[in-house]
Amino acid sequence: MSRARRAAVSLLAIGALTGASAPPAQADRSSTHDVHPALRAHLVAAYDFDHPVPGDPALERDQGRSGTEIELINGGAAMRVPDRAYRGSRNAVQTRQVAPAVAGNDDWKAGTWSASGVRTLRAFSATAGTTVMGWFKLNMDSPSPNSTTADPDDRYNAIGLAGVLTGDSDGHGVRALLELIDVDGELRLVALGRRLDGGNSQTFAATRDWRELLPVGEWVHLAATFDFDTGALALYRNGEPVDGFYTRTDDPWLLSGPGPHLTTASDPRGIKIGGSFPQDTLERNPCDCRIDGLMFLDSVASATDVRRQYRHLAR
Repeated sequence: MSRARRAAVSLLAIGALTGASAPPAQADRSSTHDVHPALRAHLVAAYDFDHPVPGDPALERDQGRSGTEIELINGGAAMRVPDRAYRGSRNAVQTRQVAPAVAGNDDWKAGTWSASGVRTLRAFSATAGTTVMGWFKLNMDSPSPNSTTADPDDRYNAIGLAGVLTGDSDGHGVRALLELIDVDGELRLVALGRRLDGGNSQTFAATRDWRELLPVGEWVHLAATFDFDTGALALYRNGEPVDGFYTRTDDPWLLSGPGPHLTTASDPRGIKIGGSFPQDTLERNPCDCRIDGLMFLDSVASATDVRRQYRHLAR
């Protein structure tokens, strides 16, 4: 969506903000109060949805070191809602399905996309580890109706939360992702990662019922870590490890040879938040949810540091 169109959507939605083209803004690098000191050196991108780009409120400034702006897709500034997951926050971003019966491209989601790769996300190229974490409040108890098929009873098999795309992604394929997805007929909270572009993914799925992990209407802090060198994945809820299992027992990341094992040396094609295809060409796996304090790190956060980050904001 063009900036002019985003501005028009924002005006129609809230009737108070104006949109105009503006040069890309650099991240406010002094805004580190929401990040525990142990994580700051590895913070590539972070979004608290309190920092719209001046002149274009449909863009959100990065509070990490990369300066990677993301777009509030289809809803523009109206997607910033006065809700907060933790003390000090003012707004969260609202994502949702808009027209379940229409095969269109109007779902509210967020992210960034470039077919040639997002250069500012190069820290996730040839990396040995990644962490995705943030606060999530779900307002749905099952995946949304599948708007891409004619069957009114067909539903998506997943609910997208947040992730980093691969270097060859079509807007759906990921390098590191937090998601709810069907595993052997049951929806589960997962960490899903892919080491090699064009390669197989590995999934670590939570054993506990996802509705207990993410009760409707409740803010929950989630984290997923991806160790591409060893093949280890982990999930955390409110600072504590989540028991789970790997969905594959073979070697999907091809780690049997000598290391170190890194991701493909390609810039990710973007970030997706609250659903797939941040280039807005297709709808898939929308999340009717609110998201706050979203962070992407170029390392595997330890269990201690995940707990520190949760307690840093939940205190």
